[in-house]
Amino acid sequence: MSADAGFWSRAWRNPSFVLGSVLTALFVGSALLSLVWTPWPATEIDIPNKLAPPSAAHWLGTDSLGRDIASQLLVGARTSILVGVVAVLIGLVCGVALGALASARRGWVEEGVMRLSDFTFAFPALLSAIMLGAIYGPGLATGIVAIGIFNIPVFARTTRAAANAVWAREYVLAARAAGAGPLRITLDHVLPNIASVLIVQSTVQFATAILAEAALSYLGLGTQPPMPSWGRMLNEAQSQMFQAPQLAIWPGAAIALAVLGLNLIGDGLRDLLDPKLARRR
Repeated sequence: MSADAGFWSRAWRNPSFVLGSVLTALFVGSALLSLVWTPWPATEIDIPNKLAPPSAAHWLGTDSLGRDIASQLLVGARTSILVGVVAVLIGLVCGVALGALASARRGWVEEGVMRLSDFTFAFPALLSAIMLGAIYGPGLATGIVAIGIFNIPVFARTTRAAANAVWAREYVLAARAAGAGPLRITLDHVLPNIASVLIVQSTVQFATAILAEAALSYLGLGTQPPMPSWGRMLNEAQSQMFQAPQLAIWPGAAIALAVLGLNLIGDGLRDLLDPKLARRR
């Protein structure tokens, strides 16, 4: 049996991975579907049919402006994925580079990178979005940059810790004795051996980015009208909580299920990619 076949055989016996994959597939599928079809235009206002209950025409009902809730949820999934992917990529590229540099150079370089990470942690995504919004104005790009900046020290610390363990391995010492430089060792030995750690961390940060985007949009610092966003749907629903509680239930459930699915995939991948845990299964 090949290594890939063995991995997938174990993966489909892992409940966390299977359930997480199903939820994430629904999440991604909804976003892809919104690119080609939605029951109604997500931004179409229909005041005469505002706050309509679920029906054949509007599967999940309409909001206070008569917009179709199902259509907004589908397009909102696309917004969440856009924010999550770009913000994680920002953190992954910059954070891995800094963490690998700190591990390869050590000394004052490592100390400087770690202290810079500590400084960045003092500015969470919400605070960064407030500062960037005051300068450039609130918006989707502001939210993405703010979340991405917050992800950088997370990936830098994760990379540095995992890379330090690899640098102490015998094959790395042999490569150094053979004359390989830090860059070559990092590319050939360190990054391939910490890839599984970075993959798991990326899924966790993806879920965190979705929550952060929803929070920023809820506060008016993220996605701006008329673009649908799950967080902004919650913001608009708060004035109708007693009259139409479903306006908050649907986007809240969408956020919870998307984050749950990504976290379950992360847990499953951690079990599957950790050699010690894999041998027990």
